[in-house]
Amino acid sequence: MSLDQDRAPKQQTAKALLGLRDLIINGEIQPGERLSEVALAERLSVSRTPLRAALQRLEQEGLVALIPSGGYAVRSFTRQDVIDAIELRGVLEGTAARLAAERGASAVRMKAIREVVQGLDDVLQVEAAEMDFERYEALNGEFHRQLWELAGSEVLRREIERMTSLPFASPNAFVNTEANAPAFYRTLVVAQAQHKAIVTAIELREGARAEGVAREHARLARQNLDFVLEEQPDLRRKVLALALMAG
Repeated sequence: MSLDQDRAPKQQTAKALLGLRDLIINGEIQPGERLSEVALAERLSVSRTPLRAALQRLEQEGLVALIPSGGYAVRSFTRQDVIDAIELRGVLEGTAARLAAERGASAVRMKAIREVVQGLDDVLQVEAAEMDFERYEALNGEFHRQLWELAGSEVLRREIERMTSLPFASPNAFVNTEANAPAFYRTLVVAQAQHKAIVTAIELREGARAEGVAREHARLARQNLDFVLEEQPDLRRKVLALALMAG
């Protein structure tokens, strides 16, 4: 398979993802409305396979939810919901990091999360315009999943997973919001430094340090939300319009 052939499905998924996100944020699809794959595929000029992949991604972001009868429906939320969800993620991830440090994590798990951090380092070695954001998102999501597991608490892991399904509460919610903006790109560099600091604190059994950095790390999502609202007029209008509609 050629490079162009390999990129085609990803481009179709990206097209479906961006198109669906715009329809939801613009309010063209109402909260609670069931999403028809056939109608959306025709509207966005994509096939149903990339559309399904996009719907799965939007479920992870918290914008749509599975419904009992099958398929997906749009969720409703306000700006304050987003802010509260980000804050709550910081509290829970901070607790996970502290417990991991205090209880001690196995050498195998620490090696695994170190490898993820190294992978993120590799991705960040290029300029923003050349970054493989799909790879970054995958590794960033994996870092957080492994962090949740390091605490050794199924109760805590389940609660974090449930909470990160809220709108924009996912660790990847604002990744690639504006890849070419230097200020936004710098937040990814800061986030990577925090990834390293969290892992080091866990290894050194510094519970308070691990918790504090993890909570600060989650606040980067809040900074990116503020960036979106302050620096991108079109998206600011969409988010605020959705907040009014849902509130």
